[in-house]
Amino acid sequence: MLQRGFKQMVSEANAAVETVSVEDGLAMVGEAGVLFIDVREMVERRQTGGIPGSVHVPRGFLEFRVDPDSPMHDNAVDGGKRLVLYCASGGRSALAAKTMLDMGFTDVCHLGGGFGAWHQAGGPVEPD
Repeated sequence: MLQRGFKQMVSEANAAVETVSVEDGLAMVGEAGVLFIDVREMVERRQTGGIPGSVHVPRGFLEFRVDPDSPMHDNAVDGGKRLVLYCASGGRSALAAKTMLDMGFTDVCHLGGGFGAWHQAGGPVEPD
């Protein structure tokens, strides 16, 4: 039996990480000091596109892609910006944002409701 299941882990992450509303996220698109990070899988992004200007860092590679000491580091991930993570519905992005806080990133949050809520609100989308 698990000591801590995914529901508890997501709940703990949501308690530790700032959640940004879709409305606030919409206002941040295109801001120079903001970077959206899509933590969904490649197939999801290919099917639906992403938030304009977002960087794709699948959740499974997050720690390797955001760590400057990693050979897999993605230079597009700029820790000096406000990092807004998103996934399909908000669970994976909450976990990913908590991981980034644990790694030492300071200005990290996630999009409440994820890309599904973004799409439903009519947010802009660019193809992958």
